Amino acid sequence: MGPEPKRSAFGYATMTKDDSKTYDEATKVSAKNGEVILDGPDAVDVKLTPEAARETSTRLWDGAAKAKGQKRAKTAKGTAE
Repeated sequence: MGPEPKRSAFGYATMTKDDSKTYDEATKVSAKNGEVILDGPDAVDVKLTPEAARETSTRLWDGAAKAKGQKRAKTAKGTAE
């Protein structure tokens, strides 16, 4: 067995693979037995408590808004030159 994976503040294993790939496929989300289950690209399979899922959704929303703004700024800069 390999080394123990790094753990996040929520106690979940963090990604150790090459994270240079960007996915355009959304993660599937379901709920079962009081857990929120994420099933995403590249074999992402995570179970979260409802509280951790809510915090994650807030962070995703904030990150998506920031990334969208960066894309707009990059596009605007490219057209201004």
